Amino acid sequence: MNTNSLATDSGFESRRRWVVVGLLCLGMIIAYVSRGNISVVLAIPDFIKSFHFSDTGRGMINSAFFWAYVALQVPAGWVVDRYGVKYPYAIGFVFWCMASASTSFARSVAQLATLRVLLGTFESLVAPASITWIRRNFSEVERGLAVGVYLAGTKIGPAVAAPLTVWLTMQYGWRAMFLLVGVGGVVWLVPWLLFVKNDAPQISSERQKKGGDATIPFSRIMASPVTWGSVILSFCYMYFVYFCMTWMPAYFIEHRHLSISKMGTYTFFSFGGMAVTAALAGWAADRMIARGGNPVTVRKWFTIVALAIACTELIGAQSSSVNVALVFAIVSLSGLGLATANYWALTQTLIPASAIGRVSGVVNCSASLAGIAAPIVTGWLKQRSGGYQAPMQAIWFFLVVGALSYLVLMREKYAPRAKVTTRL
Repeated sequence: MNTNSLATDSGFESRRRWVVVGLLCLGMIIAYVSRGNISVVLAIPDFIKSFHFSDTGRGMINSAFFWAYVALQVPAGWVVDRYGVKYPYAIGFVFWCMASASTSFARSVAQLATLRVLLGTFESLVAPASITWIRRNFSEVERGLAVGVYLAGTKIGPAVAAPLTVWLTMQYGWRAMFLLVGVGGVVWLVPWLLFVKNDAPQISSERQKKGGDATIPFSRIMASPVTWGSVILSFCYMYFVYFCMTWMPAYFIEHRHLSISKMGTYTFFSFGGMAVTAALAGWAADRMIARGGNPVTVRKWFTIVALAIACTELIGAQSSSVNVALVFAIVSLSGLGLATANYWALTQTLIPASAIGRVSGVVNCSASLAGIAAPIVTGWLKQRSGGYQAPMQAIWFFLVVGALSYLVLMREKYAPRAKVTTRL
């Protein structure tokens, strides 16, 4: 498939596409603020006491969002492949904002966990929908920047979530904070409904034209080494990210003895640096590919180098200096941003467009499993070892596994291919 066949339009249509990418980024920011604010309040002693949380209990609540989110990734990908992006995303958005706002009324751990599960249910469409829309509307030489801008939202969201949650909680209390975040996000729907075209009729038309000649059975997709390379890398990459989202606020406060306001500032710079690196790395890879670089080679090595830089988090973790630890918290997470756009763009390169929703669901399912594993494993290791050294070593282990698997499995010859039946 010639991925450059998607023309780079000029004028209004080109501007509209980039406006939509901006909306996808903003939607992801809202999603991550909604899912990440719980981690900040779980570092506040009054909130912990009100629900009588242990370290393991905090890990369980941090992971509750992902229980439904993981299970629904592949079905969400199927929905997007079948019904398009515009309206499924809009419906999911409305309901996740309602679930986020309703957290303000939680009175028990059971109610809190249920609302986190509902939030994960309705946010399950966001990644398959966003990746699918970009795959269908951008060529190979533009896709890295488009994915980078969109995925910058996954870093800006946590960066904004910490200081925003701290400020709203200090000003109005944690219940009002959840209500304001949930209700405020609904404004996003206005430009989304105005600028995004309904792509369901286009998908239906394309399916009729193909007449079933080109199909990729789900079993063949799952058997591809490319799929498993993406799955393993996604888990390992996101294990570090979700540690930072769920436990880094507590690490800064409990282990490095920062104030809650300084914790919010350093969390902002860690994820903010990752967001900037993600967009720049996607753009840089696009330029290298446009000048003749092999897309698979370029994006693959951006990803591997990113994981190598991320391993420097262990230097900060082992240092007795607070300043050294904070510097490497920022450097390691910012360095990981080199992979953000490129590993998703490479998945799009090696997977046919007709299956990208399903494959995005599978890959994001793996990423979401890390969202369950990272907070629980970290809480368990911290409780067993009495500190953060063991959890930090676990991060390093997963980063190395991810780099090695990507090196071996992400090859163009392994890409799943459709069987095409020639009509006589």
